[in-house]
Amino acid sequence: MVVMAEPPCCVAPEHVHAAFLATCRLDVETPKPGNVSVQSAGHGMRAAQFITSAEAAADALLARGAPVGQRVLDALTRTRDAVGCNTNLGILLLVAPLAAALEDVASPLSADAWRAATGRVLARLDIDDARLAYRAIALANPGGLGDAPEQPVHSPPTVNLRDAMRLAAGRDSIARQYAEGFRDIFETGLTAFREMPADQPHIATLNVFLTFLGTRPDSLIVRKQGMAVAQSVTLAAREQHAQWRHALAQKGPATAARPLDAWDAELKASAINPGTSADLTVATLFVAGCLAAARCGAPIPPQRREPRTGTDPVS
Repeated sequence: MVVMAEPPCCVAPEHVHAAFLATCRLDVETPKPGNVSVQSAGHGMRAAQFITSAEAAADALLARGAPVGQRVLDALTRTRDAVGCNTNLGILLLVAPLAAALEDVASPLSADAWRAATGRVLARLDIDDARLAYRAIALANPGGLGDAPEQPVHSPPTVNLRDAMRLAAGRDSIARQYAEGFRDIFETGLTAFREMPADQPHIATLNVFLTFLGTRPDSLIVRKQGMAVAQSVTLAAREQHAQWRHALAQKGPATAARPLDAWDAELKASAINPGTSADLTVATLFVAGCLAAARCGAPIPPQRREPRTGTDPVS
C-alpha cells in the first residue's frame, strides 16, 4: 500500500501550535476592559481557565486534514472536559477555518494568500460541518443564545455551515467572518495590530481589541444586554480608545491604562463582557503570530510582564 505524504505546510505545525498558545496567553495577559485577564478575573471565570482551555483544545483545533466542523466540536469537547464551562467557542469557530486554510497555502505565506485560502475553505464547507458546529454550539450553550428564526442551532441544519452563518451574519460578528471571508480579521484587525510596534505585543493586542469594540456593537453584549447597551459600550470604546492612544503617546502605557482599568471595573460590575471583540482579537493575533513565524521561524513571543494589580496566576 502506498501512503501519500501530507503536503508541506507553509508554516511548520509546531509553529502554528506555538502561535495559538502564545496568542491565547497574550489575550489574558493583556488587561482589556470587561474581559477576564491575569490582572482581573470576572464573569465567574479566571485567566487560568482560558490558558487551560487553549492547551486542551489546541491539538484538535489544529489537527491537519480535519474538517472545520470536526475541529470545532472536538476542541470544544476537550475544553468542556478540562474546565467545565464555555471559555472559547468564538475562538474555536474563528481559528478552525484559518488553521485549515494554512494547509492550502504555498510558501511564502502572506496575508493575501492566507485570506484567499480561507475563502476556498469557506466555499468547501458542507452540511456535515454545519451539523458538527451546531453540536459544538449547543454543547457550549453560549450566553444569551436564543432560537433564530432560520436554521436554529437546536435543530438539525438543512444548509451548509457557510450558508447557516450567512443567515446570522447581520446579528453576529463571528458569523459575519464566515459570510465575508474573514474581512474584519485580515483588514480591520491586522491593520490595528500593525499600527503598534512589533516589540510591544500587549499594546498591539489592546489596540486591536479597542478597535473592534469601537467599530460595531459587540455580539455577546447584544445577546445578553440588548442593542442599546451594546451601542453605548461601542460609543464609550471609541472615546476610551482615542484617549488611550493620546495618553500612550504623551505619558506612556502605565498612565494610559488607568482609565481603562476603571472602565474595566465598571463593565464587570454591570456583568458586561465584550466577549466577541475578544474573540476577534484572538483570531487576529493568531494570524499575526503565524505570519511572524513564516517570516522569522517563530511566532510573536508572549512577553511576560508584571500585572499592574492583582495576583491571578495563569499556571
